[in-house]
Amino acid sequence: MQRMQNKRIVITGAAGEIASDLARKCVQEGGMVHLVDIDEDGLKTLTEELGEDNAAYTVADVSDEEATKRYVRNAKSQLGGIDVFFDNAGIEGHVKPLTDVTEEEWDKLMGVNLKGMWLGYKHVAPVMAQDGGGAMVMTSSVAGLGGFPGLGPYVASKHGIIGLMRSAAMEAASQKIRVNSVNPSPVDTRMMRSIESGTGEQEQVQKQFESMIPMQRYAETRETADLMFYLATDEASFLTGGVYVVDGGMTAS
Repeated sequence: MQRMQNKRIVITGAAGEIASDLARKCVQEGGMVHLVDIDEDGLKTLTEELGEDNAAYTVADVSDEEATKRYVRNAKSQLGGIDVFFDNAGIEGHVKPLTDVTEEEWDKLMGVNLKGMWLGYKHVAPVMAQDGGGAMVMTSSVAGLGGFPGLGPYVASKHGIIGLMRSAAMEAASQKIRVNSVNPSPVDTRMMRSIESGTGEQEQVQKQFESMIPMQRYAETRETADLMFYLATDEASFLTGGVYVVDGGMTAS
C-alpha cells in the first residue's frame, strides 16, 4: 500500500529543491499536494510535472498572515482538508557578522523563517483538528543546534523553530496532531551555494563544511526529503516533539 494514500498535503517553500523532491515522493506514494511559495514559475513547473489531478499551488509570502490564510483556504478548497503539513519555507539571509546585520535584514529573515512557521501552524492546526488530527514537520537545521559565525540571524531563527515545534507538539497532542522538526546538515542546494559564495571563497568554504561531516559530503536533497516524508507517515505514529537530524554524523561529536 502507498504510504500517503489519499493524504491531503500542504508544502511551503515548495519550489525549493528539497521540497520539490518531497512533493514528488508524496504524489508517488498516493498523496495530493498543495504547493506554496513566492516563486510562481517554480510552482507552475512542479505542478505541471506532478499533474493537475495531483497538485495545485498558491503563490504566497508565508510571513504575511493574510497570505497564510489564503493558502490555507485554497488548500482546504482543493483538498477538502489537510492531513499533512510540511512547514518548510525558509531563507538564508546574508553572510556577515551580527554587528553588521541591519534591522531590515533581521526582520525579513525572522519573518520568513520563524514568523512564517508560526503562522502556518496557527492556521493549519485548526483545519487538521476538525478532521481528527494529522502530522506536521517543521524544517529547522543543524544551525538550530549550535552556532555558526556569519550566520547569526539564520542560526537564531533555526533555534527558534525547535522551541516553536516543541511547544506546538505539546499543545496539539490532545488534538491528535503530531509535530516534529527535521534538522539537516548542509544539503547540496542553491541555498548552500549562496552561503558559500557569501564568503567570497566558495570552494574553500564547501571543503570546510564537508570536513565537519564524518561522511565527508553534503546531504542529497532526497536524503532530507525522505526523513521529512517518514515523519509524516503513519509509521511514525508515536513520534512527536522530536528533533531529527539528517547530517552524516555532523552533530555526533
